[in-house]
Amino acid sequence: MTSACYPLGMKAREHAVPARTLRALRSRLLDWYDENKRDLPWRRTRDPYAIWVSETMLQQTRVETVIPYWERFVARFPDPAALAEADVEDVYASWTGLGYYSRARNLHAAARRIVDHHGGELPNDASALRELSGVGRYTAGAVASIAFDREEPLVDGNVMRVLARRFAWHEDVGDRGVVERFWSLATDLVRGPRPGDLNQALMELGATICTPRAPRCQPCPLRRSCRARREGDPEALPVKTKRTRVRSISAVAAWMTRRNRALAVQRHEGGLLGGMWELPGGPVGQDETPGQALVRTIGERTGLRVSGAEPAGEIEHLFTHRRLRVHVFRCNDVEGRVRLDGFAAHRWLSAPSLAELPHGGPTRKALALLGVASDLPHRARLRGATSTPPR
Repeated sequence: MTSACYPLGMKAREHAVPARTLRALRSRLLDWYDENKRDLPWRRTRDPYAIWVSETMLQQTRVETVIPYWERFVARFPDPAALAEADVEDVYASWTGLGYYSRARNLHAAARRIVDHHGGELPNDASALRELSGVGRYTAGAVASIAFDREEPLVDGNVMRVLARRFAWHEDVGDRGVVERFWSLATDLVRGPRPGDLNQALMELGATICTPRAPRCQPCPLRRSCRARREGDPEALPVKTKRTRVRSISAVAAWMTRRNRALAVQRHEGGLLGGMWELPGGPVGQDETPGQALVRTIGERTGLRVSGAEPAGEIEHLFTHRRLRVHVFRCNDVEGRVRLDGFAAHRWLSAPSLAELPHGGPTRKALALLGVASDLPHRARLRGATSTPPR
């Protein structure tokens, strides 16, 4: 029996992966994983919920960053029912600093579906898992294989890098058809004992040994059969020629106070940083100075009039395809009544309470620039909150 996995533009008979090759590859990966896997907290449990949370957090986020967030999150929300019953703002607050907040929103929505349609237990097959909010092909394969021992594949950047180098596939991994070839190979490779460990071994190897730069080929369990190493330039693979240009955006944000309370506004659900709280402001228009943009955006988006604003500095934040530069101002002279346009809600808060609201990276950096921090516990973050200015 042979696999039908081969790169685009190649004939199947020339690049099919023989079953014996797959068996040898599985054996080396599993042996290596048993000896070298990292001791991560979600690997000490078979709880599908805890594994699902870890896989969601690990999307586009480093393991070292995730560990303390995962530990706090599963302690705060120990099962789908607890997560489903929580207010979404509590979920955001537990996520603050981790980024990509749509993941938290999707976890919360998925937990409610699990309670309503699956008796509070995660479904145990990939197709049912993919019906949950935020669970795509990769996450479904990861949870099904690791938590339920299902022979389900997964493909991420680490997996593609390991396989592209092992088989010297020089096709562009930005091409959808090429990605499907990786999924096909991963499907053949995962068949057999310990599918969850096999998938984790592939990811672990890519994360710790077969790295994008300066791969450590000597301790790699696949070094003798690795075609990229044989070709002498493993760093050249995988090939990705399509690059998305990073767009620069300039914006303003204001620390606006009345009677020692500052104004915070909440973004609408959905989209970038959906549901997060931030300082009021907006984009700087063409041929506009930051000071002019501040007066305009505050007026348009909050109905307030500001004067005598003082620049506090600038912060930068890099999203996946956007570089955001925010000009931060202090405004103590504020007139008018709040009439929101483009925001979902507002609150006038003490500085510590505002700092405790769930917010994204740009706001966290702006607050740090302003010297605003809080040592209050999470549950105290809403004390002193009002929807109108204090009297």
